[in-house]
Amino acid sequence: MAATATAQIPDTRPAFPPPPADARPIDRGAWIAAFRHVRDETERRAAPLSPEDQQIQSMPDASPTKWHRAHTTWFFEQFLLTAMVPNYTVFDERFFYLFNSYYVQAGPRAPRISRGLVTRPTCDEVAAYRAHVDHAVAGLIAEAREGQLAEIVATLEIGLHHEQQHQELMLTDILHAFAQNPLLPAYDEGWRWPSLAQQQGRVALPGGVTQMGHAGSGFHFDNEEPRHDVLLRPVSLDRALVTNGEWLEFMQDGGYAKPELWLSDGYVAAQAEGWEAPGYWRQADGVWSSMTLAGLKPVDPALPVTHVSYYEADAFARWAGRDLPTEAEWETASGSLDAAFGHVWQWTRSAYSAYPGYRPLPGALGEYNGKFMVSQFVLRGASVATPQGHSRPTYRNFFYPHQRWQFTGLRLSRYGE
Repeated sequence: MAATATAQIPDTRPAFPPPPADARPIDRGAWIAAFRHVRDETERRAAPLSPEDQQIQSMPDASPTKWHRAHTTWFFEQFLLTAMVPNYTVFDERFFYLFNSYYVQAGPRAPRISRGLVTRPTCDEVAAYRAHVDHAVAGLIAEAREGQLAEIVATLEIGLHHEQQHQELMLTDILHAFAQNPLLPAYDEGWRWPSLAQQQGRVALPGGVTQMGHAGSGFHFDNEEPRHDVLLRPVSLDRALVTNGEWLEFMQDGGYAKPELWLSDGYVAAQAEGWEAPGYWRQADGVWSSMTLAGLKPVDPALPVTHVSYYEADAFARWAGRDLPTEAEWETASGSLDAAFGHVWQWTRSAYSAYPGYRPLPGALGEYNGKFMVSQFVLRGASVATPQGHSRPTYRNFFYPHQRWQFTGLRLSRYGE
């Protein structure tokens, strides 16, 4: 069984230093500290896992913890050190193939579905790889010429937020693996769902022209811009997230077996996969339990439902006589939604596509978001696994409509009331 984690998830990381575009001088020490904090958080999340745990790849969508640790290191070596440090000593040339993910312009890469077969390098060798790159990155920040520092920090900041995304994936991927294990091991026996005050009422939006997208100098990914006008219909969004108790009512009413509630592809997926409940739910003696980071626990009716696909969220909204909000509606209302962040990512009914005038970053880093703008749906907010400080109202997460191994839930909206 996995050891108990030494700290709660997520961490309490302070805000990043001012961005490179800020008028203030770049604080080298603050950026080195932020880099070390994020890198340490990855290791903290991996610490409860044995080498065997870190090797498992339970499905093609998931990756081994060891791979996440190595890939985030590859990112800094690929885009920062080899690009900006003359005579940099590469740790192992083979790692450029093993730990690239989908950056075609960066070179060939190992197949995603085979990551769990890469038993070498070992976890200890990955730790040495991380230490080698960490030392080199800290040295680069400390010693770089002033004229080069802004470019370094711009790439560094993307890399840190990229690593935070993988910190969340480390937890969701190991949870999926543990859910397949007959022993139902706990990642952290002391893990608990964060407190959530009872939410009541709705946030009403009057409709009309408003703006969405990132504004200001704070960090954001390229898919969050440019800021642009959108036209909203009058709509109200529930302050509360849909709960397990409400989902049980949907199930008891035969929601999974009513084709009139489902998109065609969704009903096919539900039937093919045998969906009768959210992901990780299982029933014994008439009692529903769910696999969590603390192991198998009874389903708490008061908690937000999670591990549901877009197809399920859409079917539930139809059953309830409601809608899923668009991402523009969600973003506009987010400042008044107390449960917007830190519990579950919330499905919207907006397809993941480019904002008007969107342009990806140049080079291989431009493959980060833009090439995935097809066949997926946008989620907003943040989950219990999202590192502290990684969320913001304009953040656009995205997944395929059948996927549900992430902490994905929903809130409902309605028009004309």
